[in-house]
Amino acid sequence: MGALVGLGVGIGLMLIWSAFFVPRQPRRAARVDGRGAQLLARAGLGEVSPAAFALLCLVCGVVVALVIQVVSRTAPVAVAFGAMGAYLPIAVVSGRARRRQREFAEVWPEAVDNLASAVRAGMSLPDALSGLAIRGPEPLRDAFDAFALDYQVTGRFGESLDRLKVRLADPVGDRVVEGLRIAREVGGGELGRLLRNLSGYLRDDARTRSELESRQAWTVNGARLAVAAPWLVLLFMSFQSEVIRRYSSPEGAFVLGVGAVLCLAAYRLMMRIGRLPTERRILS
Repeated sequence: MGALVGLGVGIGLMLIWSAFFVPRQPRRAARVDGRGAQLLARAGLGEVSPAAFALLCLVCGVVVALVIQVVSRTAPVAVAFGAMGAYLPIAVVSGRARRRQREFAEVWPEAVDNLASAVRAGMSLPDALSGLAIRGPEPLRDAFDAFALDYQVTGRFGESLDRLKVRLADPVGDRVVEGLRIAREVGGGELGRLLRNLSGYLRDDARTRSELESRQAWTVNGARLAVAAPWLVLLFMSFQSEVIRRYSSPEGAFVLGVGAVLCLAAYRLMMRIGRLPTERRILS
């Protein structure tokens, strides 16, 4: 009887300790899954932490501000270019994410066709997906190579698919993965037809989006040039100390601030008007 009482007391103390001292994983995951982490994942830089990326932005901004301050000796101008320098890593990563998504949109039909052929030939879904690491399109091979290793080590198809979605960070990839998951769980006999229909839809969508982007490219480039031109002139003026020091006065700083706000607002408005609808990751 005493042993049972002691065992009950021990279990109760252990439960109390776990309630107060064991870290809560869901909250941690919710904190990490922010906009910075999503941007890095879409760019294929999921191994980079958001804190390190924020530190890189801060360092770039400080370095650019110091260089402009040494050249122009005008604090408002240095602050303006420092803000641009801090945004530069974000612009680079955003461009990388857009290029990566366009590459995926172009090669997903080929990957889906490969899957359909493998399924039609009698291969299992895990083997067909693992085969994309060798026979699939080049931009997708690394992700499917990691999937093949995960499945080989764990043997858990669902968890391997979840990690594949995280590596891809692509809305089309989410749909393909979830379709394969459902087919695996319910025994989809129409998987081949589903993959062929999906391949045709993806090709039509990629073709239409490519035509629209090519037609609006000159508008987007014109907007970027119009926004960058005044700041390039200001950068060249930084080497003329008599002229650039006019911005060190309160009036000059006010003009500089108003110009920055107007340029940013006009550029954001132009990009918002001409932006094509992007597919969201509703299945992530």
